[in-house]
Amino acid sequence: MKRLNTIMIVVFAVFIGGITCMNLLAEDQPFSQAENRPLMEFPKVSLDRITSGAFTKDVETYLSDQFVHKRFWTSIKASAQKAVMKKDNNGVYFGEDGYLFEKFETPSEQLDANSESISRFLENTTGVSVYGLLAPTSIEMYPEKLPKFAQTASEANAIQRIEEQVRGEISWIDVASALKTAKEHPIYFRTDHHWTTHGAYVAYQAAMEKMGMEPVPSNEFTVRTVSKNFRGTYDAKANDPSVAADEIDVFEPKFHVSYDVDIDDGQSKMDSLYAWEFLEKRDQYSLFLGGNHRAVTIHSNVKNGRKLMIIKDSYAHALVPFLANHFEEIYMVDLRYDHRNMAQIVKEKGIQDVLFVYNIAGFAEDENLIWLRQ
Repeated sequence: MKRLNTIMIVVFAVFIGGITCMNLLAEDQPFSQAENRPLMEFPKVSLDRITSGAFTKDVETYLSDQFVHKRFWTSIKASAQKAVMKKDNNGVYFGEDGYLFEKFETPSEQLDANSESISRFLENTTGVSVYGLLAPTSIEMYPEKLPKFAQTASEANAIQRIEEQVRGEISWIDVASALKTAKEHPIYFRTDHHWTTHGAYVAYQAAMEKMGMEPVPSNEFTVRTVSKNFRGTYDAKANDPSVAADEIDVFEPKFHVSYDVDIDDGQSKMDSLYAWEFLEKRDQYSLFLGGNHRAVTIHSNVKNGRKLMIIKDSYAHALVPFLANHFEEIYMVDLRYDHRNMAQIVKEKGIQDVLFVYNIAGFAEDENLIWLRQ
C-alpha cells in the first residue's frame, strides 16, 4: 500500500512538473481564436502594483489566459461537471436541446447611467426620429430549457427599467414580444450570445412597423445555409464537446440591390454586407460586415434620401442587411471605439433617423455610452 501511494505521488509530481515546464517554455499567445479576444500579457511589475494587489490579480489572469492547451483541459472540466450533474461551466448553463445560456446578472448602477446618457443625447438631437431596440438574449426566450434551479435575473424587467428611465422623444421597439411569437424557429444560436439571421429578420419586421415602413416579405429572399460548424461565445466558455455546432444562414435578396461599404473612414471597402473569409475562421459571426469596427458607412442603390445612424453593439450586424434595403445611407458607430460627438455628426450629415441596437446583457454593462453626453 505504501509503495502504491509513493508511485501515485511520483506520477502526480511528474504530471504537475511537466505541465509547469510546458507553460514556462510555451510562447505567449496574443489572441485566442476560440474565445475571440486578446489574451493577457505578463503584467508590469512595480512596487505600487504589488502592494495594492493589482499585480497578483493580473498574474492570475495571465496564467489562466496563457495556460498551455487550455481548451483541452477546459473540455475535460466541462465533461466532468456534467458527469456529476453540475448545471454550468465557467458561468454558462447546460440547457436542454443543446442550448447554452449565460446567466444575466441583476443590473448595477451602470444601467441607470446608460439610460441617462441616452436622455442627454436626446436633448441634443431634437427634430430627429430616435428609436430604441433592446434585445433580450436566449436565456430570456427559453426559460423552459434552463436546468432546474438555475438562477438568472429578468431581462424583461431590465428593459422596462430603461424605457421608464430615459427622458425625451424616443420610440421603443418591442422586439421581445415579436421574438416570443417566433421562438419555435431558430431565432438564437445554441452556442453563441447572438440572435440568428432568422431572429434578426423578426426584429427587422418589428422595427419597420415602428418606423412606419413596409418590411420586405420573407419570400423575397433566398435563405442559404453558409456554415454548419459555427461555435460561438458560449461554446468558448463552456467548451462542452457534446454540444453540436450551429448553422449560419444568410438571406439573399431576389431583387436587385447593391451596396458600397466604407469601413473606418476608408481604411477598407467592401461591395457586400458579408465578409465571406470569416467562414474559414473561428469567429464566423464576423461574416456579418467583418465584425466590430469603429464606424461603418453603407451606401445602397435605394435612392430615397433617407439617412439612418445606428448606435450599436454586434447584435446590429445581422440586422443591417435587412435595414440596408430601406435607406440610401446608413452610418453605424460603435461607442467602444468611436468617441466622437454623435449628436454633432447627426446634424452635420443631415441624418433623419437614429436607431439604438443593443442586447440587454451588453447594454447593462457597457461603460461607453457616456460618450453620448457630449
